[in-house]
Amino acid sequence: MKDMNSTRRDFLKTSMALAAAAAVAGPARLFAADTGRQRSRIPAGSDKMVLTFEPFEARMKHVFTIAGSSRSTTPIVLTKISYQGYTGYGEASMPPYLGESTASAMEFLRRVDLSRFSSPFQMEEILTYVDNITINNTAAKCAVDIALHDLCGKIMGQPWWKIWGWSNKDLPSTSVTVGLAYGPDGSIDREEVRKKTLETLDYNLIKVKLGNAEQDDKTMIDTIREVTGLPIVVDANQGWKDKDHALKMIEWLAARGVEMIEQPMPKLMLDEQAWLRDRSPLPIMADEACQRLSDIRKLHGAYDGINIKLMKCTGMREAREMISLAEALHMRIMIGCMTETSVAISAAAQFASQVEWADLDGNWLIANDIFTGMKVVDGRITLEDKPGIGVEPINN
Repeated sequence: MKDMNSTRRDFLKTSMALAAAAAVAGPARLFAADTGRQRSRIPAGSDKMVLTFEPFEARMKHVFTIAGSSRSTTPIVLTKISYQGYTGYGEASMPPYLGESTASAMEFLRRVDLSRFSSPFQMEEILTYVDNITINNTAAKCAVDIALHDLCGKIMGQPWWKIWGWSNKDLPSTSVTVGLAYGPDGSIDREEVRKKTLETLDYNLIKVKLGNAEQDDKTMIDTIREVTGLPIVVDANQGWKDKDHALKMIEWLAARGVEMIEQPMPKLMLDEQAWLRDRSPLPIMADEACQRLSDIRKLHGAYDGINIKLMKCTGMREAREMISLAEALHMRIMIGCMTETSVAISAAAQFASQVEWADLDGNWLIANDIFTGMKVVDGRITLEDKPGIGVEPINN
C-alpha cells in the first residue's frame, strides 16, 4: 500500500493532467451542469482565485436538543471561490460547541489570500497554507477546503467520488435524528417524540440523542419503539459519566434494536472508555473524541471506530486521510455532519461508499436550505454524476 504522501502526489499529478484537458475543452463544455446565470456572475478569464463569503443563519425545523444544550438556529458562513469562469461553493457551520462564530469565521476568511497561488490545483500547498493561518477555526478552514474541491471538480468535469476512484452504487442509508424533547414540567414530551419519529419513517435508520437521566433516556427509546421498529443508532454526546452506568445502558439498548452508539462517555475518560469498549455488546464510535487525523491513533483500542465530520477535521482533504488511517488500523468508519446546508452535506456524501454508517441529515433538519445537492432516496444516500460536490444554488 502506498503511503499517504505518495497517494497525494499521485493524485495531484492526475489532477493537473485533467486540468489541462479541461482547459482544452473549455469552460462552456465541462461546466454544462451549472447554469448560465451562474457563469455570467463570474468575471470571464480571471486568472486569480477570488474567495468571497457571507453569513447565513440556518433555521431548525424543530428545536434541536442534545445532552447539555438546545438551539433553534445555527450560524453558517457560505463561501465561494471563483476562477476562470468557474465557481466552487463551500460552507462553515458552527454549532456552539465548536467554539467558532460568524465573526471569528469571517475574520479568519479575511486572512486567506488565494492570490498568492497560480492554480486551484495546488491543493496541497493551498490547504496547508490555510491550515497554518491559525491553530483552530476548523469550520472556517473547511469552508475553503470544500469550495476548493468543488471548484477543481468542476474544472475537471467530474465528481469527487469518481475522481477518487470510488462508487456511487449501493451506498449506505443515512440516519435521521430524533432530538430530545422536554415538556413544561421537565419530563420527556412523549407526544412530541412521537411526532418527530413519524417524520423519520421515510428513512431506514433513526439516530436518537441520549445522555441524560436514565429514565429520560429509556423513555425516549420506549416512545420511539411504540411508533416504529426501524433500526436505531444512539449518540450520548458524552452524557454518561460513570462506566458502569454506561455499560448498563448499552446492554439495555442492545436488547431494543440499537445497532451502534456514539461517544457514550466524556472524551477525556479514555481509560474508562477502553474498559467499556472491552465489555460492550455494541460497537462504540468516537465523536467528540475524534476531531482530526492526529487523534485517531490514541483512540485505537478505546473505540471501535471514528465519526468523521468535515467541520471538525478542516474538510475533505483531511477526511480522506482519516479514512486511510482508520482502515489501516482496522477501525470502523462513520461520516457525520453538523446542521448544514446541502453544500457541506454533499461534500461529505462523496465519502459514502467508504463508510459503514452515515449521518448526513443536516440539510433535512433545517427549514431554509438554499442549495440543492445530495438526495436521499428510499432512505439511502444517492450521488449523481455531477462535477465537484454536485451542488447548485436554489433561485440564485
